[in-house]
Amino acid sequence: MEKWEYTTIKIQLKGFQGGILEVKDFDDELNKMGEQGWELVSCFSTNGGSGYGREAIAVFKRRK
Repeated sequence: MEKWEYTTIKIQLKGFQGGILEVKDFDDELNKMGEQGWELVSCFSTNGGSGYGREAIAVFKRRK
């Protein structure tokens, strides 16, 4: 049976109240994780209470 390990990273969104995703910065983070063998399995933004996301949460997995 395959075994997996997981990790989670936060990526801060830009803008006064958040909500602005710099795609190149996001791609850079994803590529950096991919080079280390991590595969993205989920990604979502948190709500800062004003309807804007404050950060993106990315969940990755890789074989142990």
